[in-house]
Amino acid sequence: MQQHSLYDMKTAGMGAVVSTNKVLKNTYMLLGLTLLFSTATAGLAMVMGLGHGAALVLALVGFGLLFVVNRTADTSKGLLAIFAFTGVMGASIGPMLSFYLAMPNGPSLVMQALGGTALVFFGLSAYALTTRKDFSYMGGFLMVGLLVAVVAMIANIFLNIPALSLTISAAVVMIMSGLILLDTSRIINGGETNYIRATVALYLDIYNLFIHLLHLLTALGGDD
Repeated sequence: MQQHSLYDMKTAGMGAVVSTNKVLKNTYMLLGLTLLFSTATAGLAMVMGLGHGAALVLALVGFGLLFVVNRTADTSKGLLAIFAFTGVMGASIGPMLSFYLAMPNGPSLVMQALGGTALVFFGLSAYALTTRKDFSYMGGFLMVGLLVAVVAMIANIFLNIPALSLTISAAVVMIMSGLILLDTSRIINGGETNYIRATVALYLDIYNLFIHLLHLLTALGGDD
């Protein structure tokens, strides 16, 4: 009886590991594809010369599509929804990238931001995968920090204080770094079993990390 119980426990444990590894593999594969698709739509938006007004509209559309992705994540429509979402989000930063690339050292800044984003993501993901620590305890703190950052961003639209903008970007970079650890550990420890939702979470971490890291690098380089 005891032997059967031990066998069942081992089988269940192995099944959980296989399931987790499958979610992780599917998440990283879909994440890579959506990031490539976003890059393509961002490039298309730049070629078309979309303005900042169009970028705002696309960002709002993307916000709406985020709800569609979460609602359809358990169905086959979820894949279409996530590509629609990431495509729109990629296009929405086209005008911003055009603005930065038009600066004297803009291409260098954009490449530095891309490299820094990749370094942070792969470094933190590798740490979470290697240690297999559960970072769920960080969830509450990160959500509060994110809420404060969003409120500060909205307030700074009217205040237009450069120092506050720089502080917000630095805070968002730290928050997104924490969320990469949190979202990766949730997959590893079985907290997230849907690879579409897992992909969306990591995509948004990378997306926001890149934008605010680019702003920081530009400001520190004296071009903002």
